[in-house]
Amino acid sequence: MSDFNSKILTGAAYIRVSTDKQEELSPDAQKRLLLEYAKKNNIFVPEEFIFVENGISGKYANKRPEFQKMISMSKSKEHPFDVIIVWKYSRFARNQEESIVYKSLLKKNNIDVISISEPLIDGPFGSLIERIIEWMDEYYSIRLSGEVKRGMTENALRGTRQTRTPFGYIYDNGNIVIDEKNRAFVVKIFEDYVYRNMSFYAIAKELNNLGAVTIHGNPFFSRPIKYILDNPVYCGLVMWGVPFEFRQKRNKMDHDEVIVRKGTHEAIISKELFELAQARLKREYKYKALPPESQIHWLSAMLRCSSCGRSLVSNGGQRPGFQCSGYKKHQCTESHYIRTTKIEKAILKDIQEAMLNKELEYTNIASIEKSSELEALYNALDKYDKKEFRIKEAYRNGVDTLEEYRENKKIITDEKQDILNQIEAIESLSSEKNSEEMLQRISNVYDILISESATRNEKNTAIKSIISEIVYDKKNETVKIYYFLS
Repeated sequence: MSDFNSKILTGAAYIRVSTDKQEELSPDAQKRLLLEYAKKNNIFVPEEFIFVENGISGKYANKRPEFQKMISMSKSKEHPFDVIIVWKYSRFARNQEESIVYKSLLKKNNIDVISISEPLIDGPFGSLIERIIEWMDEYYSIRLSGEVKRGMTENALRGTRQTRTPFGYIYDNGNIVIDEKNRAFVVKIFEDYVYRNMSFYAIAKELNNLGAVTIHGNPFFSRPIKYILDNPVYCGLVMWGVPFEFRQKRNKMDHDEVIVRKGTHEAIISKELFELAQARLKREYKYKALPPESQIHWLSAMLRCSSCGRSLVSNGGQRPGFQCSGYKKHQCTESHYIRTTKIEKAILKDIQEAMLNKELEYTNIASIEKSSELEALYNALDKYDKKEFRIKEAYRNGVDTLEEYRENKKIITDEKQDILNQIEAIESLSSEKNSEEMLQRISNVYDILISESATRNEKNTAIKSIISEIVYDKKNETVKIYYFLS
């Protein structure tokens, strides 16, 4: 128990008395012993985390409602407690298989189960138990996957959505309803993509300018836009399996196993608009980009048509130039042909101007990746705020003395400060420093692009390190370069 003495943990107490009550302590006696143990070991147990079952057998966990409630809370995103304390391990489960399975599940969420009267011993035997848990976890996972698949199949056949609520929807009393705050943004994404031929990046940029954020509260970038465009939930359908051939799934199901049903939720867009989006997605993202060594020109796979969003491809030959791949196949109505020398000069000029621009607009991919780490830290910080509230309530209700309250508060304050220090370290990189780094990278790439000794492959690799795409607008004779910092 040395690890538990260093800081305050939030605990849950599970109390059970069997139907036969064979020489068992009463629920009140178990509660008293558990709370005394918790107090001595810096474990705070709020009243709402005390789960009591009287006259219920421990043979089958699924027949113990309070036990299931406790397990459900531990599996939630918040998992509000760090440890579960019981009088004896037999109170937790009498079925050995279920005991190992549930302890393993809790372990995945960093929740320990402690018997206050049966402390585990250290050494080889403890290691052996760990190996058994791992083996049983694998066995349980295989068995559970079949059960989950059957359950999800039944839900899909009923038209019930089974994953987290996507952008544009919220849960209301157990039902999925439209989030009116974001409805217009969903419509805009589809219409911009289908009718205005905008790229993922261009759509994301406009959404960010309008103040929209993802379901995680982060700025938009290309990947969430593609996910939204690829999700049939927005036209009122639910789908389970592999929705479309171009989707990259780790475990693909056979096409005859794919389930498509009309959902029980309201659609945001029409089915026709959704199908138009799928047609463009399938048309443009069927093939992977060619590697740099196979590119004809150092601008290959970088240029986009402003009319249809397809790539501009180099034709080589005596009059080298770039033309919209869709126009060449009669799938785009506007020619975007431009001489190679002309587009080269235009792009080099734009990059040269960017080197002098202190207010350069670009996407900071590093910041996007850090956002998930920051989210986890802020969630942890929120937990400490709740702990602080609970120990204050414990003092007000006479559970803790003033001295105990002060001691507990100091522990929590120190732990909160440690998290704040981590947040500050991640956010310490200022935008000014990012801008300086971006401008330096642009300068380095520019030197490579104008170098006569640099090969085509080297130039292609260099420009791809700072630019995601270049949109050429023949009508207005402009190029729009989208920079990024990784």
